[in-house]
Amino acid sequence: MSIRVVVADDQELVRAGFGMILDAQDDIEVVAEAGNGEEAVAAVRRHAPDVLLLDIRMPVMDGLEAARLVCAQSGCKVVMLTTFDLDEYVYEALYAGASGFLLKDVRRDDLVHAVRVVAAGDSLLAPAVTRRLVADIVRCRRERAAAEAATPQRLDALTAREAETLRLLARGLSNAEIATTLFVSEHTVKTHVSNVLSKLGLRDRVQAVICAYETGLIAPGSP
Repeated sequence: MSIRVVVADDQELVRAGFGMILDAQDDIEVVAEAGNGEEAVAAVRRHAPDVLLLDIRMPVMDGLEAARLVCAQSGCKVVMLTTFDLDEYVYEALYAGASGFLLKDVRRDDLVHAVRVVAAGDSLLAPAVTRRLVADIVRCRRERAAAEAATPQRLDALTAREAETLRLLARGLSNAEIATTLFVSEHTVKTHVSNVLSKLGLRDRVQAVICAYETGLIAPGSP
């Protein structure tokens, strides 16, 4: 079964370029394009895609608001597109429920890989550059608005093993790597991750990583 994708960007050449790359894959189908956030939301409702590639800066309705609506109203995975590798809106998009982000100058193979990874239910936080971005944005927000940051007490609902799983997840380890580190099975790790998301009221692993930084469980730049 093909991965169904909607591409939303106000630049026609960007939409067309991404669409051609993705449509060339045997397992991916671009079912619609959109030129603004409002059109993107409508396209998701109409076509029920698996993945929405969504530009952050668009007219009529920006990508951030569109991401909130899509994530709240559907199971479609959202990947934000940006030309800025330190755009604070990326942080807001992740909080809105997006599964990650891509820079618009992304390599062809990385674009295809990202769509497949997100469609499979994973996040785009594995690459070191993405972890650094999230860490830097969270650190800046905590310095500017400490009152808005989550408190460490938020983690009290977690068991010691669940908290350790969250810490390792925030460092970018895969389930297999976490299992090796904790000397448990991958199935056990998946259970721990599921419990973490449920207890903290988080949508996915991306928001779990942000929570780990905000609560001080892991510090930006830590190994």
